[in-house]
Amino acid sequence: MTETELRAAYAEAIGRPAERVIRLAGGAGNRIYWRLVERDGRSAVVMELPPESGKSEEVSKEPSPKDLPFLDVHRYLERIGVRVPRVFLDAHRRGFVVIEDLTDQTLEMALQSNDRTRIYQNAIDQLAKLRAHAESNPDQGCVAFSRAFDYDLYQWEFEHFIEYGLLGRGAKPSEAELTTLRTHFNAISKELAAAPRSFTHRDYQSRNIMVLPTGEQVVIDFQDALQGPRQYDLVALLRDSYVELDRPLIDKMLKRYLARLVEEGGPKLDEREFVAFFDLLTVQRKLKDAGRFVFIDQVKKNPSFLVHIPSSLKYVKDALARRSDLAEVRDILARHVPELR
Repeated sequence: MTETELRAAYAEAIGRPAERVIRLAGGAGNRIYWRLVERDGRSAVVMELPPESGKSEEVSKEPSPKDLPFLDVHRYLERIGVRVPRVFLDAHRRGFVVIEDLTDQTLEMALQSNDRTRIYQNAIDQLAKLRAHAESNPDQGCVAFSRAFDYDLYQWEFEHFIEYGLLGRGAKPSEAELTTLRTHFNAISKELAAAPRSFTHRDYQSRNIMVLPTGEQVVIDFQDALQGPRQYDLVALLRDSYVELDRPLIDKMLKRYLARLVEEGGPKLDEREFVAFFDLLTVQRKLKDAGRFVFIDQVKKNPSFLVHIPSSLKYVKDALARRSDLAEVRDILARHVPELR
């Protein structure tokens, strides 16, 4: 969008002129964000949408939805009481949406100057509320309830890791080793796919939670939401590639989640089984992340995520050490992935 178009969009949404236009830093996605600021400092953000903006930027078997996924999922989250950005103008058919300016402080940034435990407690509480309410109040009309983490998707992500996170980084495993890995990955995919599913943000992590000056946390980047196991968003948050957490804090937050889930009306779950599944899902998700970061570098020509591969694989190493049934996977990967030795 041109500066003139951006100013016109702001005026249409807010009813006042903007004085400054600032392009904001983006992530791995294709959307462009612009902050427009008035003379007195009030502001809003114009989210510029790419062509084919109805399609998920993550892999999905579903066709493009009729509505913009961001707005579709936004309506659902707002209805069940999850704090999301306010929408001032829906003009997605013209290629943009004007939304609330949440400032620049992500949860990742907030951790640098605030109490880490309290911040994660707030994030866990909101996640437990989201999940409990989604399980008791599903909406089949929301796009997030029409797609799911199934066996095929888990398998695709494992293959993505093999292609980019393993072979793409120069590893040369034997055919026998690859066969063994795929046998285990197949079994993991089946186990993960068999778990109960409900609303899953998919990327509930430190760069997708904004922390306002009041301390309130606002969830963003939820347009790829789908049906997945309860532990999925917990892995994204507590096994975050951008923030390394020690295991005692992770275990403390898992306990808190299980307690808050019950308080919000969700089921009481066995802690030992829940944590074991959390570790299994960590192996799948963080291998996928490592492969994805290489893909973003080699295919999208954006090397900025490569620095986060070691932390992703550190979590894999910890999870594999806790899963004796995956000793073969641990041994093979240790021979070919330096971070897992």
